[in-house]
Amino acid sequence: MDRQYKLMAVMGAGLEALVAKELKDLGYAVQTENGRVFFEGTLADAYRANLWLRVADRIKIVLTEFDARTFDDLFEGVKRFPWEDILPYDAVFPVNGRSKQSILHSVPTVQSITKKAIVDRLSGTYNTRGHLPETGARYVLETAVDKNHVMVTLDTTGDSLFKRGYRTEKGGAPLKETMAAAMVVLAHWFTDNPFVDPVTGSGTIPIEAALIGRHIAPGLNRDFDLVHWDMFDTTIAKAQKEAAQKQINFDVELDISGFDIDENMIEIAKANADAAGVGEDITFKQLAAKDWITTKKNGVLVANPPYGERLGDEETARRLYAEMGHVYQGLSTWSKYILTSDEGFETAYGQKATKKRKLYNGALKVDLYQYWGRKER
Repeated sequence: MDRQYKLMAVMGAGLEALVAKELKDLGYAVQTENGRVFFEGTLADAYRANLWLRVADRIKIVLTEFDARTFDDLFEGVKRFPWEDILPYDAVFPVNGRSKQSILHSVPTVQSITKKAIVDRLSGTYNTRGHLPETGARYVLETAVDKNHVMVTLDTTGDSLFKRGYRTEKGGAPLKETMAAAMVVLAHWFTDNPFVDPVTGSGTIPIEAALIGRHIAPGLNRDFDLVHWDMFDTTIAKAQKEAAQKQINFDVELDISGFDIDENMIEIAKANADAAGVGEDITFKQLAAKDWITTKKNGVLVANPPYGERLGDEETARRLYAEMGHVYQGLSTWSKYILTSDEGFETAYGQKATKKRKLYNGALKVDLYQYWGRKER
């Protein structure tokens, strides 16, 4: 029987429900907290989550938990864990740290005590007298102390899951792939309807829509840290990637478009889409937002326009919002989803949103303004 672990998906604030649903759709029972969703599984399950989750940032293994009010408590609690079952003799194991509302508030000390305790334990096991070579595979650890409760985790992912591997160039102010995927999911787009991003930049939103539309696993073109671990069977990765390849839907017809006023960004978007394997599925074209017109019905429009503080200035951004409002209000059957941190958006756009959803684009609080269309049959 493969060993079962307590696994934890971490994500941006406001995206917990989306990740929980992704995991449920994969067949896992979940428990949700702020910024993280817990589930049980083997290393094969951790790999599967890394391969398939579109909105999460990383998958971690919860190794040990205990309460600590002194650094002695922390040292002994960490040392008690059987690190020799996880870390080989030559493991590279950097330790990150966090502390919130705890007596042990010095993060550098939390990190160094954790490291010292692990070295002490492994030195006894491997008989190395306090020195370990750290020349092998990477095992990134984190000690998080929250209200004097310690949780030590091991990151299975490596580079964050938003790094899908298809970005050739980013452009001026890129949207993370995980956030772009979240916006597509929140837009409830069905593949038999048209999908448009009128300010596409480097093409991330249409690319994520195409990956979803074709049922392409977002992690298909990259690797994860756990693949290099001694305790991981690499045939699992091979088998899961082969299974994911077979699940790609080559038959679905997609109507996805991305427009941008900048011709250079359109070239970057095309290159990124080709690298993602969906170049044939998206029509990219140089076009200003105010010049877009369509006779298509029941479409979904998803946009991440400049926010003012992000690119250019507030006045330019609000002029763009007004142009969008003028163009889109005639599209009664279309649903529009527009992401911005500008709290004056609705006034500039000229219409109050059907619904607003608070999210975080990195550390920046943003709102997803949702305007629901009236579908025509």
